[in-house]
Amino acid sequence: MTNFAGKNILVLGGSRGIGAGIVRRFVAGEGNVAFTYAGSKDAALALQAETGAQAIQADSANRDELTATVADRGALDVLVINAGTLVLGDPLSLESDAIDRMIDVNVRAPYHAAVEAARRMNEGGRIIVIGSVNGDRMPFAGGAAYALTKSAIQGMVRGLARDFGDRGITVNSIQPGPTDSDMNPADGPMAATMHSFMAIKRHARTDEIAELAAYIAGPYGAMITGSMQTIDGGFGA
Repeated sequence: MTNFAGKNILVLGGSRGIGAGIVRRFVAGEGNVAFTYAGSKDAALALQAETGAQAIQADSANRDELTATVADRGALDVLVINAGTLVLGDPLSLESDAIDRMIDVNVRAPYHAAVEAARRMNEGGRIIVIGSVNGDRMPFAGGAAYALTKSAIQGMVRGLARDFGDRGITVNSIQPGPTDSDMNPADGPMAATMHSFMAIKRHARTDEIAELAAYIAGPYGAMITGSMQTIDGGFGA
């Protein structure tokens, strides 16, 4: 297991699902871990009690609140940006405010958080954004705006990798497919449809995503940058 002893690690959106799995993995690796949450206070406090990681309430849609939270952690070694929201439906009837908030959380927040972290990030630091295979493929109706946000992350990651590369800072996206979580449970109403697109017909586990994040953040991830690391059971194959 990759060891993160002495490493200053912040996970944005860490109270549930993939984020909580990532928090647990970095804590298991002895990292100094903090994570943010917006509305899931009970889950956040339970995870804090379980792991010893510090729970910080911060809304990723609020740019000033977000960047202050990142700055307050000082010189980070690892920033994982997992906070995200999902809005699906007929684009002719979806509320514009809901789409704008999704863009704020899924696109603007990762950019501003990554830039703020890089201002004081340690040499050889790691920035990891949790994207989605839907940035590559949207095989059903109703997901245009969500796919837009995840495709935008791809361009951001490629660009920031070049901007920060001279300091050995890597910038990558992990692109999960269907992953068992509150947002997308393995026994949910869409499971059979999603599995029909996949070569390995099951949801991923959150610890599988977390282990990939740990590898990218570890010593053997130093030459992985500007990449989309897809972990989707062949959903996009």
